[in-house]
Amino acid sequence: MQRVFSRRSFHQFLVRCAAAIPGALLSAHALAAPVEAPGFSYVKSLGGIDEYRLDSNGLQVLLMPDHSAPVATFNVTYRVGSRNEVTGSTGSTHLLEHLMFKGSDKFNYSAGTSIDQYLERVGARYNATTSVDRTNYFATLAAQNVDGYIAIEADRMRNLWLHESDRQSEMTVVRNEFERGKNDPHNLLHEEITAAAYEALPYHHPTIGWRSDIEHVTIETLRDFYNTFYWPDNATVTVVGDIEPKAMLAMIRKYYGVYIKAPHAIPVVYTEEPEQTGPRRVVVKKPGELGSVVIAHKIPSGLSPDQPAIAVMDSILSDGKDSRLYRTLVDTGLALTASAHGGTFHDMNLHFMTANLAPGTTQSQAEKALLEQIELIKTQGVTAEEVAQARQQYRADRAYRLDGTDSVVEELNEWIATGDWTQFVRFSDAVEKVTPAAVQRVAKTYFNEDQSTTGWFVPVAKGKLESMK
Repeated sequence: MQRVFSRRSFHQFLVRCAAAIPGALLSAHALAAPVEAPGFSYVKSLGGIDEYRLDSNGLQVLLMPDHSAPVATFNVTYRVGSRNEVTGSTGSTHLLEHLMFKGSDKFNYSAGTSIDQYLERVGARYNATTSVDRTNYFATLAAQNVDGYIAIEADRMRNLWLHESDRQSEMTVVRNEFERGKNDPHNLLHEEITAAAYEALPYHHPTIGWRSDIEHVTIETLRDFYNTFYWPDNATVTVVGDIEPKAMLAMIRKYYGVYIKAPHAIPVVYTEEPEQTGPRRVVVKKPGELGSVVIAHKIPSGLSPDQPAIAVMDSILSDGKDSRLYRTLVDTGLALTASAHGGTFHDMNLHFMTANLAPGTTQSQAEKALLEQIELIKTQGVTAEEVAQARQQYRADRAYRLDGTDSVVEELNEWIATGDWTQFVRFSDAVEKVTPAAVQRVAKTYFNEDQSTTGWFVPVAKGKLESMK
């Protein structure tokens, strides 16, 4: 007999199922049914988070009540990042992020109603960030002050001033940020490895953009970029903290419901990275004290089912003083630090193994030691004890990472950008199921020489570098 669920009973059924899954992140709110709110359609729930859709314009809304403290974090994620840029407009996402704080007719500094003035007046912590797949704007503040912040945040979705004078002033700020990055040899090495590793995907250019584009992009180009991507159906609002869902949805509808969907289709990035046909290498020579080696391998997108096994492998390699890289590189005096970590981007990612060299160590020695550890996993595998310890470390790290409403929003923000917010919960469950065989399999599949890009930072004396020019 087919069982028919009401929306309320179906939600309770899902909660009971989720409670049986090890590692599921369930709050007390998970025991309550999602609310019915005018103008919204309920989509799904997982781990104490309810998803809704604003019917009039497609805005995605995620709510996670937490009444442990009288604060809330409000975040809006736009699904636009540096992957949406092309030559000539690189850095536009980041520069536009700066311009988003310049005001509108209704909320501006001269009127005393700017976003900075309001949030500083109510004692909020706030910021914005740009990455490869997304841009987000957020504030953590007393729950009773959220309404005022939503009003300003929603207003600048479509009513932003975009003045040439503001572009010129913020361009100099961004250019200074760009120059600081270029003066950091380790940051520069990472950029050059990424540019060499990606042939076609727009991940190859840095999020901050290339200097010439930062300096010369026009205000018209930035306005076109804003009018292309800053629409409710290309955004997700996330609210975590001391909120009542029905009242919060009413606030969101009040301020965001005035907008229509994008009048055009949001452009899709359909470029795919071609198969790499051999190893690539870059060398950065700049003034500095100690060298470093970075080996990058191509790994699949953040939603790949192989990502949890890669995360476990990374923990075995570099979490703590008992990790393989610490024992073989740091304890032996080859490196001051050594690490392994992968990304969870929307498209193909890069995985980085890094050794910051100890005095007297050559890049060749460190590179050989890093590669040996990968080969050991490929040929001999890892132990059940190592996997169990990695799972335990992951649980501990996650508990620490999710301490506070802003931390929860930060991690949710990254999964929204990757393409599926439910991985905020499901990824942890998948880590619990990783086996030693899975770790060995992903090492054999992705960590091969022909999929690698290796970078060396070679420090040189400043005078010597000048003579080489």
